[in-house]
Amino acid sequence: MRILVVTSQFPIAGEPTRGRPILQTVRELSRLAEVRVLSPVARYPRWAQPRSYLFRDPGTGIELPGIDVEFVTYPALPALSRPFNGRLCAHAIARPATHFHPDVVLAYWLYPDAWAARRVARRIGAAFVAGARGSDIRVRDAVSRALTKPVVRDADRLLVVSTDLGRLAVADYGADPARVRVIANGCDATVFHRRERGPARAANGVADDAELLLYVGRLVAEKGLRELVEAVRALRMTHPCAQLVLVGDGPLRGELETLAADPANGLRLAGAQPPAEVARWMAAANLIALPSWSEGHPNVLVEALACGRPVLSCPVGGVPEVVDADCGVLVPPRDTLALAAGLGNALDRAWDETALSARFSRGWDDVARDTLSACREAHALHSSSTILQPE
Repeated sequence: MRILVVTSQFPIAGEPTRGRPILQTVRELSRLAEVRVLSPVARYPRWAQPRSYLFRDPGTGIELPGIDVEFVTYPALPALSRPFNGRLCAHAIARPATHFHPDVVLAYWLYPDAWAARRVARRIGAAFVAGARGSDIRVRDAVSRALTKPVVRDADRLLVVSTDLGRLAVADYGADPARVRVIANGCDATVFHRRERGPARAANGVADDAELLLYVGRLVAEKGLRELVEAVRALRMTHPCAQLVLVGDGPLRGELETLAADPANGLRLAGAQPPAEVARWMAAANLIALPSWSEGHPNVLVEALACGRPVLSCPVGGVPEVVDADCGVLVPPRDTLALAAGLGNALDRAWDETALSARFSRGWDDVARDTLSACREAHALHSSSTILQPE
């Protein structure tokens, strides 16, 4: 089977950790089928950069062993071009997509990526599979929401990372329940596994007596980072050894660097890190915190548990499908006082690291097999509907 993957959520030279779950899926899927990746990236002028994320030019030189990938760009303006980004993206991917001649076009990120992929797939006669990750289906603006609906409704198969997202797709977007497939993220156990805290702390310059709280992800407001920094500052009144390390990059970086300059915040920014370094930071930590306002199926929590570390998060999206009282603490989103109390409770509790690390055994090869199965179903459905169409 020839599968064309279309997604902007993929590692690029300026952001090598971008879209890591999709990369892991594609790498394993490439062992089972002929896979090519087209990664469309919006290109903004220097005078009009988006505020929602740090634009990185795809550039050249990134090495992705085992992956056949081509990066394409299309012109865009923040907010202004949003209604047209799907068409612009479709124009950018049309020629290379047609040249590959896929059986299935599999697109991750609903708008504009999957909108464009759907348009091209129908034009070249391929089956169309859409993958929703979380915030791409929990869209707030009316334009993106309206443009997302036909993608969700028309997909031969809709892949979601949590049961919660599947319910949302059906209830709010009119998805056909029979076409929805829940394919939860996997975890690379060769990288994320339990190890001793001491050596990891020594490697990262963390004191032995520190109560280390770790966040891994994009530095954006919706991840609850402002609340997290404020909560840790309050927590240090009763836990003076508490420290917060943020691993990642994003538009809040400048603001957070200013906060890190104040010793009272106990804050350190470690920047974006490759998976092996993320795993080392997790090993060094007492607790991994992800106080997001919205989530799909946060892979960072799965990886933290695989490392034998408890987690703190909020009961949003697919988080309750990963976190329960045996492995972590859930607190209301956007509630700084509850967050500070939850952090303290989690630090004071004795956790069974061995039991935590044994909770998840699903690998990316399992994700790839489930994804291939959905693609085969979509291809069969598309082929049968094409045959049944009247002349």
